[in-house]
Order: sequence, then structure tokens, then C-alpha cells
Amino acid sequence: MGEKVHVAIPKELYEKCRKFVEEQGGFNSVEEFIEFVLSEVLSEEGIEGVRLSKEEEEKVKERLKALGYI
Repeated sequence: MGEKVHVAIPKELYEKCRKFVEEQGGFNSVEEFIEFVLSEVLSEEGIEGVRLSKEEEEKVKERLKALGYI
């Protein structure tokens, strides 16, 4: 996706994400999970300029399938 920046979130939220990643799988890290969630929210909202590449879309589908959503 390109250059990365640091974003601060409450520790409680980070821990919830960490627990989800550990229990559900499908993601290699909390950061990967958060990036996925933000990408999904932004693409669902139709925010201009935010689109997933075909490769990213396939990864999303694979993750959703692994999580039992597809």
C-alpha cells in the first residue's frame, strides 16, 4: 500500500484487536487487521480515491473466507 505512518489508538482498543487476531486468525498482526478494517470501511463508504487493487481484493476475499464470512 505504500509508505506507512504511525497512528495512536487507545490501548484497550488495541488489546481487543489483538485478541480478535489471536482467536480468529486470518491476519498476521494487529496492524494488518486494522489496515484491513479501515480499507473495508473506506471502500464501503465510497470515499473517492480509495480503491482496492485486484490483489488486495483477493486477499480480502481469502481472509473473509478463512473467517467464515464467505
